[in-house]
Amino acid sequence: MHRFPLDHDPAMHEFLTRLPAFIGQHVLLVATFIVIILALIGLEVSRRFRGFRELTPGALVQLINRGEPLVIDLSAIGDFEKGHITGSKHVATSQFDPENKDLAKAKTLQVVTVCKNGVASGKAAKRLVKAGFTNVATLAGGIEAWRRADLPLAKGKR
Repeated sequence: MHRFPLDHDPAMHEFLTRLPAFIGQHVLLVATFIVIILALIGLEVSRRFRGFRELTPGALVQLINRGEPLVIDLSAIGDFEKGHITGSKHVATSQFDPENKDLAKAKTLQVVTVCKNGVASGKAAKRLVKAGFTNVATLAGGIEAWRRADLPLAKGKR
C-alpha cells in the first residue's frame, strides 16, 4: 500500500479528520470565506485582462522622465487648478471622448489617465482601450496618491 507523506504527520491527520465537522458547524463562515476567495480571484483575473496598467506615482515619474507620455487629467476644473501633474492636459469627464480626432492621433502613444482619486481615470482608461488605444495606463490612487508621495503639483489652468 502506498502511503502519502501526510499520513505520517499526526497534526495534519487530526486537522483533516476534524475539518468536515468544522465545516458542518460553521457553514455560513465557510461559505463567506469561499465567496471572498472567489471574488479576489475574479478581481485579479479582471485586472490582468482589462487592457491597461495601474502606475504608482514613482512609475509615472519614470515614464514622464523617459518620454513625456500624454497625461490626461479628468479631475474637476477646481481640483485641477488647485494642483495637477505638470504637463497634464485637463479634460472634463463629461467632455472626454476617445474618438475625438485630436485624441485619436495618440492611439499608439503612451496615454496615462489621472483624476482626483483614480475612479474616473480607470473608467476613462477602459474607454480608451475599447476605442483601440494600445498603450494605456492610469495613476493608481489619482492625484491623492501623488500628493501622498510628496511629488510636486502645478497650480492654475496650465
